[in-house]
Amino acid sequence: MSTISDPPSGSFQLSMLINDTRYRSYTFQFIALILLILAFAYLGYNLLANLQSAGLNISYKFLGEPAGYDINQTLIDYTSQSTHWRAAVVGVLNTLLVAFLGCIMATVIGVAVGVLRLSDNWLVRQLMSIYVEIFRNVPVLIWILIIMAVFIAVLPQPRDFRGEDATASMVFGAFAFTGRGFYAPAPVFGPGSGVVVAVFLASIVGIFAFRNYAKKALYDRGQLIPTLWPSVGIFFVPAILAFFIMGRPITLDLPSLQGFNFQGGIFMRNSLIALWFALSIYTAAFIAENVRAGILAVSKGQTEAAASLGLRPGRIMNLVVLPQALRVIIPPLISQYLNLTKNSSLAIAVGYMDLTGTLGGITLNQTGRAIEAIFLLMLFYLAISLAISAIMNVYNNAVRLKER
Repeated sequence: MSTISDPPSGSFQLSMLINDTRYRSYTFQFIALILLILAFAYLGYNLLANLQSAGLNISYKFLGEPAGYDINQTLIDYTSQSTHWRAAVVGVLNTLLVAFLGCIMATVIGVAVGVLRLSDNWLVRQLMSIYVEIFRNVPVLIWILIIMAVFIAVLPQPRDFRGEDATASMVFGAFAFTGRGFYAPAPVFGPGSGVVVAVFLASIVGIFAFRNYAKKALYDRGQLIPTLWPSVGIFFVPAILAFFIMGRPITLDLPSLQGFNFQGGIFMRNSLIALWFALSIYTAAFIAENVRAGILAVSKGQTEAAASLGLRPGRIMNLVVLPQALRVIIPPLISQYLNLTKNSSLAIAVGYMDLTGTLGGITLNQTGRAIEAIFLLMLFYLAISLAISAIMNVYNNAVRLKER
C-alpha cells in the first residue's frame, strides 16, 4: 500500500507562506504592498480620467515659456524674460539659502541657550527660560512679521546716509544696514584666487583633523593637547600666506551710495534677513530644549567622575557630557531642521521669493497648471527633507556611542 509521506525537511511548499511563521510576516507584507500599489494605480487612473473628461492634460511645457515677472532676490542671473523653469530654480536656491543659514544660526543659538539653561547662575538660567518660553509659544509667522516691521521702522533709509549724521553712517565704512536691506563688501576673485580658496578649504579640513588627533591623544594616552590657538593659527596663517604669495588676487567691492541707493557689494534684502532671523530664533528655542534634555539624560555620576580627575567644567562638557548627549539630541534635531526648511515657505508673507512664491505662487497663477506646480513643490520638499535626514543620520551614526 502507498502512504502519503511528509515533504522532505529541506523542500518548500506554497502552504508554508501562510502556515510557517518564518515566512508568514513576509507574505502579509507582500500582500499589503500589492494592495497599496493597486490603490495608488486606481487613484492615478481616476485622476487622469477626470482630467481627460474635463479637457485637461498633464503637461510641463509651461516651464519653457517666458515667466514675465521679476524676482527681487536672486543668486543667479534672471530677468522677466527668463523661463518659468529658471524662475523655479531661483526659488529653489533662495529656499536652500535661507534654510542653510537658518540651520546654522539656530544650531549655534540653540546649543548655547540649552547649555545656559542648566547654568548655576540663577539669573542666566531664568533669562534663558524666558527666551525659550516666549519664542516657542508664539507662531513663527508672527515673529517674521515683527522682525520685518522692526527693520522697516527702526533702520534708516539709504537717503539718511548723506550728511554728517553719525547714527546713519556706514559701519567700518563697508557695511550699511538700511530699511531696504543690508549691504556688505563682495569679494572679487582675480587670477590665482583659486589657490587661496583651496588653501583656505584645506585649512578647515586641517582643523578638524588636528582636533580629532588631539581628542584621540587624550583618550588613548591621556595627553592634553591645546586646540584653541593652534586651530586659530591653522585657520588664518596658511590662507594669509597664500594670499600674499599669489599677489593678493582677492579684492573687495565696497558698497557706495550713488543717487538714492547703494551700489556694489552684496545686497541682502530685509525680507531675507527677517525670515532668516525669525526662523533661527524660533527653531533655536526648540533645539535648546533638545540640548537640555540630552544633557540631563547623561548620568550625573559621569560629571562627578570627570571632575574627580581634575577636568575643568568646560572640558567636562565638551569631552564627557556632550558626546554622550548627542545620541539623545541628534534625532529630534533632525526634525527641527526639517521644520525650519518647511517653515521657510512662509517667506511670501514678507515678499521673499522662495520656491513657494515663484513656482507655487506667480507661475501657478499665470499658467493655471496647479497640479503640475504643486507636484513639483511636493517633489522638491520631499527631496530636500530626505537629503537632510540622510546627512544627519550619517552624522548620527558617526557620533553615537559604540559598544566595545
